[in-house]
Amino acid sequence: MSLTERVALVTGAGNPHAIGAAICRALVERGADVCLTFHPGGGESEPSELVAALRSAGARAAAIGIDLADVAAVARLFDEAESRVGAPSILVNNAAHSTPDGYQALDAETLDAHHAVNLRATALLSVDLARRHAGGPGRIVNLTSGQSLGPMPGELAYAASKGAVDAFTRTLAAELAPLGITVNAVGPGPNDTGWIDAELRRRLLPRFPMGRLGKPDDAAALVAFLVSDEAGWITGQVIHAEGGFLRR
Repeated sequence: MSLTERVALVTGAGNPHAIGAAICRALVERGADVCLTFHPGGGESEPSELVAALRSAGARAAAIGIDLADVAAVARLFDEAESRVGAPSILVNNAAHSTPDGYQALDAETLDAHHAVNLRATALLSVDLARRHAGGPGRIVNLTSGQSLGPMPGELAYAASKGAVDAFTRTLAAELAPLGITVNAVGPGPNDTGWIDAELRRRLLPRFPMGRLGKPDDAAALVAFLVSDEAGWITGQVIHAEGGFLRR
């Protein structure tokens, strides 16, 4: 599944232990060059060690600090990525905003904050890639969270915004198929990226019939396949790679 001479833009890769960073490593292992984003205003520092590791593996790599809630910054992102690494033909919308709410706490500000990053930035970046498409295969992969499979009590704004990503994925795929651009979404399920404490781990583990929690590399391997030439006939799909996670 060679990605040689392909350039990927991966959002939300500031945490070196999370899915975004694992995706960057998986794409570089297959020959891609990578421009990644991180959110300095959200407490993330520049992932210099990750960028250095990607470059040591032979890739052109760069990190761009950006607040994806800023419409003007999103509009400039592809230009900056092209100037630093090259014109992306692969887009992985991995960045996400998530805060707890529930019906007692939900308000307009919370809804808007989730919409801005989880849906609006995903949509604007996706259509920007399509508008710039100069031929050849194009790939868009959106990260989602399984809203169609069950409820997420206490996360109304997050569930609504990510559920919208599922619908956007299916419709955009139909529009972009004639251009040779595939659009898919990946739901990694509960993933062990450092946020799961001991009590939650104890409750989750029995619901994984394979005997372990999901890892960032699990999601990254699927994303790497979906952006490859071998996956050129797969589009408009929301794929849940959860190791058989039992939701009940």
